[in-house]
Amino acid sequence: MNVYPNISYIAKLIAEPTRAIILDCLMNNQALPASELAYMAKVSHPTISSHLSKLVEGNLLTVEQHGRHRYYRLANQEVAEVIEKLGTIAPTVEVRSLKQSGQLKQVRYARTCYDHLAGKLGVEIAEKLLDREFIILEDGEYIVTEQGKEWFLNFGINIDKADIKRRVFAKPCLDWSERRYHISGWLGSAIAKLFFEQEWITKMDKNRA
Repeated sequence: MNVYPNISYIAKLIAEPTRAIILDCLMNNQALPASELAYMAKVSHPTISSHLSKLVEGNLLTVEQHGRHRYYRLANQEVAEVIEKLGTIAPTVEVRSLKQSGQLKQVRYARTCYDHLAGKLGVEIAEKLLDREFIILEDGEYIVTEQGKEWFLNFGINIDKADIKRRVFAKPCLDWSERRYHISGWLGSAIAKLFFEQEWITKMDKNRA
């Protein structure tokens, strides 16, 4: 009897090309209706409905009912981290147009990974915070130093009031494009929120960049 987790079940769910597109489209932690996901995946409504049902059944997605419409999102940050890490070992997509080249550059420079920043920008933020000893890595998680708490407070991020009841505070998340680590968890989310609120970055339309 195999007592280990059924990895092949999850792998089979993720491996199907249309389902992989669905998961990637939801990597920015937004909830989307089936109609929009069908458009993005270039498949019919019955096809997208079948794939969404399987992803919900496999606990990779959750569904929210708003009136007559159902909206789908990633089940949690752990799902996003699995997708991000798979990108580090996946073959590079062949660029066939100038438009694709531009999109790839945007995604590699800055994108969202669930609710935190990834890409070159996300990695450089993590490394600068480590270099300045505002955070330190201990037992696989990031810890904010006293100096770091003061620095973050200047930007309205109160570390002592972090809500970590339902999620980890801060940990390294392997970045698929940089092959280095950015910050996930509550702190990563707080940093991303700060960048968007201050309009230091803005979201591109229809992708994670």
